[in-house]
Amino acid sequence: MKTTIDIPEPLYRKAKIQAVERGTSLKMLVLKALERELESARAAEQAIPYFARRKLNPAFKKLMKSGALRGGRDSIEIISEDRDREIS
Repeated sequence: MKTTIDIPEPLYRKAKIQAVERGTSLKMLVLKALERELESARAAEQAIPYFARRKLNPAFKKLMKSGALRGGRDSIEIISEDRDREIS
C-alpha cells in the first residue's frame, strides 16, 4: 500500500544518511523502524496482565457511581468465612 507522510527536513536527512550507511533504502529503514515500534508497543501491552487492562462494563460503572451497589457484603469476606467453616 502506498501512503504519503510529511517528514521534517532534519529528520529526513538523518534517516537518509542512516539508510546509506546501512546500505539499504529509506523505504526499508522506515519499514523496519515501524515494525520495531509496533512490536515494542505490543510487547509492552502484553506485559500488563489481562486483569489490569480490562475495562468495566459501562452499565456496571454507572451503578457503582450511583451508589446502588453499596451496603452489601464483600465477596472476599464471604469466601474467607466459608474457608474458616471448612477448616473448623
